Amino acid sequence: MLEIIHTKNAPEPIGPYSQVIKAGDFIFPAGQIGVDAVSGKLVGENITEQTEQAFKNLSAVLEAAGSSLQHVVKTTCYLSTMENFQAFNEAYGKQFNGHKPARTCFAVQELPLKGLCEIEVVAVLKK
Repeated sequence: MLEIIHTKNAPEPIGPYSQVIKAGDFIFPAGQIGVDAVSGKLVGENITEQTEQAFKNLSAVLEAAGSSLQHVVKTTCYLSTMENFQAFNEAYGKQFNGHKPARTCFAVQELPLKGLCEIEVVAVLKK
């Protein structure tokens, strides 16, 4: 059984998709970029600020679905350029408090709203 979940604490989708889907014990949030939930605009001009905001958005949708960053099992990270890889890694590493989910990270040609990163995760429910 699939459950579509929505929260006002994360940005509204900018396309025809759900913020997060719960399927059994698994949580599948939509990828998040560094967009402020209230203004709908990108936060900051550097990879650190946008990574931190993307994680705020992910935390909000995970919480709404009954999970958290500590329950993430896999991340896929998209960067607008690999020149930001080191700074992204530093900001990324601070978000999980020592938890190290499996990860894939690569550069893409362009991200929505010209963002510098997009992060998607797969998580499990809190038990």
